[in-house]
Amino acid sequence: MDLTTEYLGLKLKSPLVPSASPLTRSVDSIRRLEDAGASAVVLHSLFEEQIAQESNQLDHYLSYFTDAVAESLSFFPQPKDFVLGSEQYLNLIRKAKAAVGIPVIASLNGVTTGGWIAYAKKMEQAGADALELNVYYVATDPATDSAAVESMTVEVLKAVRKAVKVPVAVKLGPYFSAMANMAKKLDEAGADGLVLFNRFYQPDFDLESLSVKPMLMLSTPAELLLRLHWVATLYGQVKADMAITGGVHSGRDVLKSMMAGAKVAMIASAILKNGVEHLETVLADVRAWMEEHEYESIGQMQGSMSQRSVADPTAFSRANYVKLLSSYAGKSSV
Repeated sequence: MDLTTEYLGLKLKSPLVPSASPLTRSVDSIRRLEDAGASAVVLHSLFEEQIAQESNQLDHYLSYFTDAVAESLSFFPQPKDFVLGSEQYLNLIRKAKAAVGIPVIASLNGVTTGGWIAYAKKMEQAGADALELNVYYVATDPATDSAAVESMTVEVLKAVRKAVKVPVAVKLGPYFSAMANMAKKLDEAGADGLVLFNRFYQPDFDLESLSVKPMLMLSTPAELLLRLHWVATLYGQVKADMAITGGVHSGRDVLKSMMAGAKVAMIASAILKNGVEHLETVLADVRAWMEEHEYESIGQMQGSMSQRSVADPTAFSRANYVKLLSSYAGKSSV
């Protein structure tokens, strides 16, 4: 039984890829993921804000004693020579590449075309097999329209694409007003892959301290449906490989992702909740289902339930909405 797939030009032994999470922050965890069956890993993100903060701290210390002892500045290295704290991230790439035999995908998280993009090149030089560009932006300014958000996302991709030769995937949120058009723009701008979708993390209110606090909840299988819808809709309309992330918890979720048209199914919440060994269970369930239904390979099923392949393509459009609401009968109507 052939579970292999190809994503971003990388030949993978299966479509199951752990996405960015605390489990991809150390070499030991990455080894455990490989042993449990991971076919590649996406490292946790290096953030634009982190790089900017480190640069600002460096500038502060370089100029702190300017008035008191001007000549003391000669004892400090220049900014271009200084090793920032984010060097640890680059070291993680190097060590992971030396420790495991699966592809290591670095993650760069930012929203502007600033100097932080230089780290894309550094990640490539450290040995990353590919980059995942995580564009997480919440347009809270009423003066920022949808066209500006789309343009910003495309320009960041172009800047990173220009900086490196390794494949680049873009991880997107689902809240673009015209998702198919946005996917096409990124495809034409050089994206090798589209990762659908980034989760929208919303803060909560603490009623005791009257403060706004971060809130992170693990995904549920119900979140998979939105991903299946858009991957199945975009399949055959973009050249970029597609990955599903968010809501992948079981072998059946992986199978659905493949049938929608994804090349890989990324998993994080399920292994954070159930342990790294859950990867083995997921892969065993995939094999069992394929054997029972006489599938010989993952490639055989990829895209088989996409919009272009199913008997009723309107299942992915407004017709499904009308049919669903018209036919639903709740308990109150019985």
